[in-house]
Amino acid sequence: MSVFELADEAVLAAQLGRPPRAPWRVAVRCPHGHPRVAVSPSRRADGAPFPTTFWLTCPKLVEAVGDVESAGGVAEWEARLRDSRDLRERERAARAAYVQARTAESGGSDACDGAGIAGVRRDGAVKCLHARVAAYLAGIDDPVGEGVAAGLPEVCADERCRELAALWKELQ
Repeated sequence: MSVFELADEAVLAAQLGRPPRAPWRVAVRCPHGHPRVAVSPSRRADGAPFPTTFWLTCPKLVEAVGDVESAGGVAEWEARLRDSRDLRERERAARAAYVQARTAESGGSDACDGAGIAGVRRDGAVKCLHARVAAYLAGIDDPVGEGVAAGLPEVCADERCRELAALWKELQ
């Protein structure tokens, strides 16, 4: 593992509060250069299938999305999808793009065939706004992730992740 990968692993571990489950890589970085979104294939290192490909890791964004979820954001987005044909069509396209990205990340074979973003299997279902925002930030044109992200802070004003990584290293 390179020095950069070791540094990313320390930051991810600090952001997540645990070591990242292998395999993974950084998909999106914040303006400070820290991991913002991590990506992993559809099988964990132990062989278990897992449908979530894009992980939101930035603590500031994780907290902000958690606030949206706590305020009823999942139900709100399900209602929006139910009430808008255009949003439903964009969501279906996002689901297909997500499956395509997960298949590519998994070397051409998707262990979670049929599962959409965050593992949903039903059209119009919304689960885990964190996964939606992560997918959107990673380039998936998901209207839910885009809509939630529009209300989030662009960037931390501080170096929280650098401080987290330093603390994580001290604790190890």
